[in-house]
Amino acid sequence: MDLSIVIPCFNEAQNVPTMASTLTPVVAELSRTCSVELLFVDDGSTDGTGPLLVQAFAAVPNVRIVAHPTNLGLGAAQRTGFAHCTGEVVVTTDSDASYPFSMIVPLLSYLQPGVDVVTASAYHPDGGVDSVSRYRIFLSRGASLLYRLLVDWRVHTYTCLFRAYRRAVVEQVPFESNGFLGVTEVLVNAMLMGFSVQEYPCRVRPRQHGASKAKIFRIVGSHLRLQGRLLWRRLAGAWRPRDAAHHGRTARPFLASLAYLGEVNTSPLSVDRGHAETPPDGEA
Repeated sequence: MDLSIVIPCFNEAQNVPTMASTLTPVVAELSRTCSVELLFVDDGSTDGTGPLLVQAFAAVPNVRIVAHPTNLGLGAAQRTGFAHCTGEVVVTTDSDASYPFSMIVPLLSYLQPGVDVVTASAYHPDGGVDSVSRYRIFLSRGASLLYRLLVDWRVHTYTCLFRAYRRAVVEQVPFESNGFLGVTEVLVNAMLMGFSVQEYPCRVRPRQHGASKAKIFRIVGSHLRLQGRLLWRRLAGAWRPRDAAHHGRTARPFLASLAYLGEVNTSPLSVDRGHAETPPDGEA
């Protein structure tokens, strides 16, 4: 297995030492069984994140840093990472280690034959949240609840960057948002296209260094617009998830009865790009 680890970064100078000390041993462990490519996307940082990454990871093989000239947002950084990575399996994760890098190994253990995407899930009954502010959890959990109603009730967390994708998903699934919505959009569109999704129950923790870049109300608005489009397509009878989704079992969203009106269209959902949202950290 060839593995790429894609990490978007925006003004994470304070987190670079922690990244280097905790990520390097994980890469070394993974390298015993597969080739590992580490790809950082510097999303227009102005605090010297890029040069610090070069210095901190100079001794680690197969490290690349791709830089945006200006801050474009988390979705744009993820898209750049997908375009430049080479692995047959692609892991995306947060630069602030809100999901510890040591979790990459167990995350990959869930990528069994027949599974196309593994997403970390703090809202799974076996997951959890450690000391993240209540209002952020309320908004993130609420967004995931609405996606559960609209897409597939059995998937508990739709808003988490920490995932493992097979190459086919990275190459075939489109997503348009430049902001944090892109994280959810790629998962929803993968499910629309029939790719199977498995959850990795785990715990999320708050960032240890630096300040959050989240623009909460902008992010909430973008989720509501996407959810409105999903609901409209259901009401119009334009779409339901393919039977292949989620380990080959028929998807059973709460609003499933609305999905059988008219013709079925399994094309991915298109959303307006809008303004780029600054990427949040520590989102569950």
